[in-house]
Amino acid sequence: MNKNNQTPPHAIEVVIIGAGPYGLSIAAHLRGRGIPFRIFGDPMSAWSKHMPKGMQLKSEGFASSLSDPHSSFSLRQFCQETGRPYADLGLPVALETFVAYGLEFQKRFVPSLERKMVQDLRRTDAGFELRLDDGEELLTQHVIVAVGISQFARIPEQLAALPRSAVTHSSEHSDLDEFRGQRVIVIGGGASAIDIAALLHETGANVEVVARTSTIRFHDPPQQRTIADRLLRPITGLGPGFKLLFYVRAPRLFRLLPRSIRLDRVRKTLGPAPGWFVRDRVVGKIPLHLGLQIAGASVEADGIALRLTSPANELKVLKADHLIAATGYRVDLQRLGFIDVALHAKLHTVDHAPALSDAFESSVPGLYFAGVAATNTFGPLMRFAYGCDFAARHLARHLSRKLGCRTVVSKKANTLQALERI
Repeated sequence: MNKNNQTPPHAIEVVIIGAGPYGLSIAAHLRGRGIPFRIFGDPMSAWSKHMPKGMQLKSEGFASSLSDPHSSFSLRQFCQETGRPYADLGLPVALETFVAYGLEFQKRFVPSLERKMVQDLRRTDAGFELRLDDGEELLTQHVIVAVGISQFARIPEQLAALPRSAVTHSSEHSDLDEFRGQRVIVIGGGASAIDIAALLHETGANVEVVARTSTIRFHDPPQQRTIADRLLRPITGLGPGFKLLFYVRAPRLFRLLPRSIRLDRVRKTLGPAPGWFVRDRVVGKIPLHLGLQIAGASVEADGIALRLTSPANELKVLKADHLIAATGYRVDLQRLGFIDVALHAKLHTVDHAPALSDAFESSVPGLYFAGVAATNTFGPLMRFAYGCDFAARHLARHLSRKLGCRTVVSKKANTLQALERI
């Protein structure tokens, strides 16, 4: 690509890869500051194509908004405009509502989105060269990678050798109708596992759940909070408590913690826990095999045999037509196949995730990572849509200063009055 380092015909200041909550929010803020950019991706696809229809979000309504420069189009506003049910607290947000909101956000704030996929990203002396799935090549000086969690789906190694007809990750399923009447084992004890198990049961599948944990820790339903509760356990977009308040209010300070403490907090904060609203759809209705480890699995004539061991080393075998691994996600830059091998080699990592500066910049100047890929640097906030606002504003300010852009925006939300290049 681009022999002799000739500049491609299409050059742009900034490129955003990914069109989920983070990519769209960052694009909205760059647009508000007059920073030239192009953004590539399928809007909200991690939610619309990699999560089961009928699911509800764990995050409360007030914590499920994308970010625009004037905070003028929240999920609350969208629901008011469209007549959808909404509450800041206590009313689960339907997946379909969140996806529709994200698509409307894109239309209003990121109309230039291009539904193309980046096939190749490499670094040259001239900048970053990208090749798109339609064959277009372009050059840019700054790239923001804001891909979603579906890129990092993890299947336990004990199941990895099974054919895809036998085992899949929960992120591979949006429509569960294909499992009606089938025996399905869901592996995992977190929200993804319990959500998909409930939906499978309601679809008509014969479903069972297997988990390492000895108990399923459902979130507590929201309750009336006393003054003491509010003082001792302040509410945040991640939940109540001073630790979560620190993660929400001070992600830049979190970054300065020793690496071992950061990784420990990322692993242990807000671990697997289904929403309170799914408990009654599962408990007493779906067999829960808890406290068991996967010993192996094989495809046999009468289905898939899943071998499990108890803490007492007792063997248990379950049979199914299909296994769904709702076993979470693990950020690993090697999973991003569009990044060139030579570029990979230059990226410093923290437990397989990119090591980032205070401005979300990686060890390769001009290459930024936002969203879940930034969790090991900025903390648990980056795992949730609630972190969009911090990431988008912080990155946009940084790039505005770096590129010398200044915008003059009217007090009327979203109305750009003038753009000036300094």
